[in-house]
Amino acid sequence: MLAFAAPASALAQQATTLPAVTVSASALALGSDDMSTPVTVLEGDALVRAREATLGETLAGQPGITSSHFGAGASRPIIRGMDGPRVKVLSDGAEVQDASTISPDHAVAAEPMLSEQIEVLRGPSALAYGGGAVGGVVNVIDKKIPTRVPAKGFEGSAEVRANSAAREKAGAFEVTGGSGNIAFHAEGVKRDAKEYKVGSGWEGGSKVGGSYNKTDTGSVGVSWVGERGFLGLAFTSQHAEYGLPGHNHEFESCHPHGTHLHCGGHEGHAHGDEEEHDHDHEDGAVPYVKLKSERWDVRGELRDPVPGFAKLRLRASFTDYKHDEIEGTEIATTFKNKGHDARLEMEHHPVFGWRGVVGLQTSKRDFSALGEEAYVAPTVTKKHAAFLVEEYKLDQWRFEAGLRHEWQDITVDSATLQDRSAKGTSVSLGAVWKFAPQYSLGSTISRTHRLPSAEELYAHGVHMATATYELGNENLGKETSNNIDLTLRKYAGATTFSASAYRNKVDNYIFGSTLDSHEGFQLIQYAQRDATFTGVEGQIRQQLNPMFGASVFGDYVRAKLADGGGNLPRIPAQRFGVKFDANWQAWSGVAEFYRVGKQDKVAAFETATPGYNMLNLSANYDTRIGTTPAQFYIKANNLTNELAYSHTSFIKNAAPLMGRNLTVGMRVTF
Repeated sequence: MLAFAAPASALAQQATTLPAVTVSASALALGSDDMSTPVTVLEGDALVRAREATLGETLAGQPGITSSHFGAGASRPIIRGMDGPRVKVLSDGAEVQDASTISPDHAVAAEPMLSEQIEVLRGPSALAYGGGAVGGVVNVIDKKIPTRVPAKGFEGSAEVRANSAAREKAGAFEVTGGSGNIAFHAEGVKRDAKEYKVGSGWEGGSKVGGSYNKTDTGSVGVSWVGERGFLGLAFTSQHAEYGLPGHNHEFESCHPHGTHLHCGGHEGHAHGDEEEHDHDHEDGAVPYVKLKSERWDVRGELRDPVPGFAKLRLRASFTDYKHDEIEGTEIATTFKNKGHDARLEMEHHPVFGWRGVVGLQTSKRDFSALGEEAYVAPTVTKKHAAFLVEEYKLDQWRFEAGLRHEWQDITVDSATLQDRSAKGTSVSLGAVWKFAPQYSLGSTISRTHRLPSAEELYAHGVHMATATYELGNENLGKETSNNIDLTLRKYAGATTFSASAYRNKVDNYIFGSTLDSHEGFQLIQYAQRDATFTGVEGQIRQQLNPMFGASVFGDYVRAKLADGGGNLPRIPAQRFGVKFDANWQAWSGVAEFYRVGKQDKVAAFETATPGYNMLNLSANYDTRIGTTPAQFYIKANNLTNELAYSHTSFIKNAAPLMGRNLTVGMRVTF
């Protein structure tokens, strides 16, 4: 469901003031109303309703956010038309170390059903997590490491749900207990979803082949909790298996000749050449991914650690990630990613009125791909950064500033490719003016540097999942984003709204430029060119009476290359919709209709995507089972069974969006 800068309690529509939520990922733990740029916070009932199998689909309904939609198992958030490494995904402030930034067919190793809160940040607070996070930061808050000992000794929750379109069955639990200064936590989720049904009229049939998704995730954690803070450790294991729709072996022989693509008909490149393809492909068999991720997290906070400082905050993680892409019974390609990420923050007391956070961050990623589609050479990427985020309050004004300097070193295991070292500095300035009761105006200007990733530098080979032959570019330099953002809010009263406009001019923008195409298979080379992203997004809500409310929402982004270079690929189409909500005693419900427009502002070799309508309904009932609070919910998405395609997806024609889908669930807390 669409919501904008609003917590779940915003759905308790009897209230005429939307309570501000503390945004954990903001370095200064600001309230959502105090941010100079838009912030999306999903928690409580709103998060329960929005949850889907992937992080991208969970957030895809929020203004300014769409998803990369790669079947049912892989979907990453796209913010204001930016994706991949420009959107950083965190687990309670520590980077999620997976392979999802490398390709859209790689799953994000974050489980929505175990999340307590999901935050999307932009602006100075996002800058604290990386100058490359030009699109924004998605922070998934969980409970795997306890921060307190439950007052009654234990607490927890459990949830079960099922849907019709994919015959999905899923369940999750989490429990926290403890005594004295020791607290422990355990949580887990299990999901089994079959191939999902699409809207009526698709020439590919009624279901997307290979769109199944199976997931098992579990965590255990323990903490020492004292009067001034806590220190904890957690271990998380995730196993997943999901299909890769749209895989076409006919293009395995494709290769570049200069800027042209040659497919088939050349000696040594035929599909039947066993020297290059020493395994058989079953007719109709869809490749699939088997994923395994093991992660250790360390989290700690200490209040008043040393004179002059109010808080010390530590976040560290180590991840051992691996997934196999399997065709038939044989492993075609294995991707491995071992990495660590650590950051230390110190919040200082006001100095000349300025309160802020200073911090250091270091990370390492050891990535390798082995097999048929090992289109990127093994690399080790090391990053180090120092950052500063400050705020100053004066009457009805709040000013903020962010500064971050990064160093990056990439070592590549190749006799022909060169190692790369680079550095960049990013700065952001913002202000919030509460110019009248219940109103605020926020503005941010920023200049950020993003350093090229190993994939953009060194890719070379066939990537069947996205139907591309990718060519890296060792000559890539850093890209520079110059962004301005304006946000007008009314956060109390019968009428509330939030509306934003932005313009982001990116010098030397790095993108995959399509050089040639053969029956949909594309030759892509990473290139740089100036680009501009311009857009608006927002929502306005009117409380009609104590029971009913109505909202209008929408978003739009336009992204094009400078000097007549055309449009950038896979940019979301505009959305516009209306929503009605109701609350009566223990019942609450939402009815939503929105229109996604046709996207015909396309890049070279890209096809237009038709628009579609979407009608969704949901209802909740809160009750008790004995003395245990319980919630029953039902939601019906795409009620009209519309055949819908996502323009942001590499496989939009092979994997349309889900058709009519009924989800029922129950959640208990204790």
